[in-house]
Amino acid sequence: MPDTNAKTIWNIPNILTLLRIALIPVLAVLLLSPSREAGFWAAAVFAVASTTDWLDGYLARRMGIVTVFGKFLDPIADKLMVMAALIMILPYNRVPAWMVLVILGREIIITGLRGIASSEGIVISASDLGKFKTIFQMVAIIGLLLHYDYHWFFGVDNPYLIVNMHNAGMFYLWIATIMTVWSGADYLAKFMRVIAR
Repeated sequence: MPDTNAKTIWNIPNILTLLRIALIPVLAVLLLSPSREAGFWAAAVFAVASTTDWLDGYLARRMGIVTVFGKFLDPIADKLMVMAALIMILPYNRVPAWMVLVILGREIIITGLRGIASSEGIVISASDLGKFKTIFQMVAIIGLLLHYDYHWFFGVDNPYLIVNMHNAGMFYLWIATIMTVWSGADYLAKFMRVIAR
């Protein structure tokens, strides 16, 4: 008799999520070097992984194959990607340690609260704040991985057309950090209201 549970796990959205997790060691190995080339390829890997984050959710809803396994694994894959990138660039002083602490601390706390709510049979849906926070994090990290100055306009050597990707990344990371605290406080307030009932 075929294992129907295995069929629900091995679908395209879940495979994309597993691919995202499989890319984490590749990202980590690339970031062992602070070189421009390593950063470029790490940013490319991170961008591909970020795209699969959007794509797996879209396909799961479009194909009507949202699974418990996928709902569990998808946010974990996101957090692992973000954690890996931020931790690997810490030794190169590309990101303030306190920002990494705030971002990772929030993820650990919210994951714990979700686990408590889930054990009580309560589902607290993710807010738009959390989704925007994730988008800003992804954009910021790509900028921080690229780090160096880039001539984005067909290689034209004009100082006004050069973008310092580190500064661009930090700009978005500040927004992401503010949204991290805001969305975390919002989730905590929702959690307290639901548990109080």
